[in-house]
Amino acid sequence: MTTTGRADRPLAAGEAICASAALRDGGPGVRFRVRWRGLPAPAFAVRHAGRAQAYLNRCAHRAVELDWIEGEFFDAAGSELICATHGARYHPATGTCLGGPCAGLGLVALPVLERGGRLLLGRHRDLDDGAVAPGAE
Repeated sequence: MTTTGRADRPLAAGEAICASAALRDGGPGVRFRVRWRGLPAPAFAVRHAGRAQAYLNRCAHRAVELDWIEGEFFDAAGSELICATHGARYHPATGTCLGGPCAGLGLVALPVLERGGRLLLGRHRDLDDGAVAPGAE
């Protein structure tokens, strides 16, 4: 699964990330963008154990995106999120570091909810409303 089609514009709280059916347990994720603490940031959503989860697409070890093949966030078994650059492993339900160079640091979780067959971005104090100041991008 690739981006939402709105990858060029950060999503605001309440906006749809994707159709709920686009995510399957341990399968490809959906990439999208948010404004985190005032700056554009890549993010992704995946499904694990029947629940959708979303995180900033930023390894806790180094500030690199986890997927080097777009949308591929899980290991081969579909049980752990893995950084393709250095092999840091994260629990898909919590973002907690499971091993590798993340040294106990976890992923930054983003709130999501499923409603009406869609996965929606929730509210968080560090997420901006999606408005972009002139000249900010």
